[in-house]
Amino acid sequence: MNVHGKHHRTIWLKKDDPNVVQIIDQRHIPHHFVIENLVTVEQFAQAIRDMHVRGAGLIGATAGFGMYIAALHAPKSSPQAFMAALVEAGETLKATRPTAVNLAWAVDRQLKAVEDAGDEIDARVQTARETAQAIADEDADFCRRLGEHGKAIIKEISKNKKGEPVNVLTHCNAGWLAFVDYGSATAPIYAAHDEGIAVHVWVDETRPRNQGARLTAWELGQHGVPHTVIADNVGGHLMQHGMVDVVITGTDRTLYTGDVANKIGTYLKALAARDNGVPFYVALPSSSFDWEHRDGLKEIPIEQRGAHEVKYIRGLHDGKIVQVLLTPEESPAANYAFDVTPARLVTGLITERGICPASEEGVLALYPEKR
Repeated sequence: MNVHGKHHRTIWLKKDDPNVVQIIDQRHIPHHFVIENLVTVEQFAQAIRDMHVRGAGLIGATAGFGMYIAALHAPKSSPQAFMAALVEAGETLKATRPTAVNLAWAVDRQLKAVEDAGDEIDARVQTARETAQAIADEDADFCRRLGEHGKAIIKEISKNKKGEPVNVLTHCNAGWLAFVDYGSATAPIYAAHDEGIAVHVWVDETRPRNQGARLTAWELGQHGVPHTVIADNVGGHLMQHGMVDVVITGTDRTLYTGDVANKIGTYLKALAARDNGVPFYVALPSSSFDWEHRDGLKEIPIEQRGAHEVKYIRGLHDGKIVQVLLTPEESPAANYAFDVTPARLVTGLITERGICPASEEGVLALYPEKR
């Protein structure tokens, strides 16, 4: 993604210093562009937990680099002590955000790769670095590929509308900022826009952290994609009046049976889409699939975050980012971060291997090695 004309990924090794990982601290966007250095496992855990980074793919990539940093600082006295430190670091990282499946996937991938590298410590550290980079590179490549597959959906709608703008509604930020590059829900939008297809995006604000209003709107603007920010509850009205051609969201965890966990409010968009005959697609790289569980409502852990995020809102005032209290100070607040959209409400899943029905057979047809 270009930021003020310069290409950036969301996470990378610092140039000339591979002991430092750099991230874009997303808490400051859209008002300030801040790059943060991460050099300890504790800093990685805080960055994930406190949402300096967020989004399924980027959380996974951050965990991958966090395990590399853990390897750099792990005891070198014996292979056993080295691995014990990595396992402990992995547990620390896994505990930060329970819903996003990419997190545990990246940690477990690192642990296996390092263990398979043999007993020589330097080789294990090098393997951790190479694996972290591979996780990041694959994330970007998978998002680019799913964007090409998803572009076909937008292209077909554009053809049926005789070139009139295709109105896409999305929720939260499943964009470049949620992955290493390209994004999931936004990847088809960027691919269509870059091909000259007229696209317009309805951007849900996505309370309580406003990832749509702050992040999606910012990155669409950086890419030159026409968009309009809306309050979360406007989506159903737009669909009722034929102002949405397709809904595309991302996901933090999708079961191989088709149930989708995504940012709170996604389920309501899926219900409105079904009631109004609007196709509802979920875009994801395969690292966001959960291959172990079958029932989303019963088996996906739903993260509950602090009430502070609901009661306060952050914004720019006199050039500074400030927070203000929205609610009565004494009122309690609940903050469920995700909900589950049943497979029956999902038109299809857009992956790096193609588009499939949101069903066990549909998913396994694309990923037969998982049977």
